[in-house]
Amino acid sequence: MVNFNGKIIDETQVISINNRGLNYGDALFETIKVTHGKLLFWEDHYFRLMASMRILRMEIPMYFTMEFLQEQILELLSHKELLNKSVRVKMFVNRVDGGLYLPESNNIDFLISARPLESDFYLLNESPYQVDLFKDYYLSPSLLSTLKTNNKALHVVGSIYAQENNLNNCLVLNTNKQVVEALNGNLFLVKGHVIKTPPLMDGCLKGIMRKQLIEIIKLMPEYTLEESSISPFELQKADELFITNVIVGIQPITKYRKKQFDNEVCKVLLQRLNVKIRLIT
Repeated sequence: MVNFNGKIIDETQVISINNRGLNYGDALFETIKVTHGKLLFWEDHYFRLMASMRILRMEIPMYFTMEFLQEQILELLSHKELLNKSVRVKMFVNRVDGGLYLPESNNIDFLISARPLESDFYLLNESPYQVDLFKDYYLSPSLLSTLKTNNKALHVVGSIYAQENNLNNCLVLNTNKQVVEALNGNLFLVKGHVIKTPPLMDGCLKGIMRKQLIEIIKLMPEYTLEESSISPFELQKADELFITNVIVGIQPITKYRKKQFDNEVCKVLLQRLNVKIRLIT
């Protein structure tokens, strides 16, 4: 079951052959972790979605409030008997059918789907996790590259490349040959008492978990946060590398090429992240 424009229907009855997300990538999405009916970082997700819709010149309905969308998510979870579990929710927003590249209307449809997760809190995965650079294609940095759209051909091909080369993930380069993100999340680098993450101007996703970690690190006097470009040469000099997204939280990278990494800072950050979640749930 899914929630399509406020109606709970069977998921096989949703997508039209004329869907603009399907035909032109004219769509946005938010991936949200919900724990026992509590939407984690919901305000941040909502305002990112609203800002992204404005950038893509989608018409935002008057009823599209934070409260309305939260109710729609919880209604779906209730129908699927998932209110007492941890859940991955995907909210998909696309312009309505009609037109070619030029749409006939800027009005939108929305679709909400959900599936259960195993854990309520974020856990540290200490299993081997190896990455390398993906250099077949490069990300072009712009305001559009920071949005969570369904224009993800680079990330799809990169994921296939990672699988073919027995990698857990790949790091994406922009056209300036700077490291901007992983295939499925933002990148952080630890060197001594400095924690770096690429700036949005380099083209990385404006990640919700990225924002949470930046807020946590800024409250830690023992570390200095830098939002600055990361060159490939810095990766092998780092003490730690880790990837962030709202589903896994923090994923430590254990190996990049021949370099092995620690995860001590990851452990500290993960503890503080879970404390933050307890306070809001």
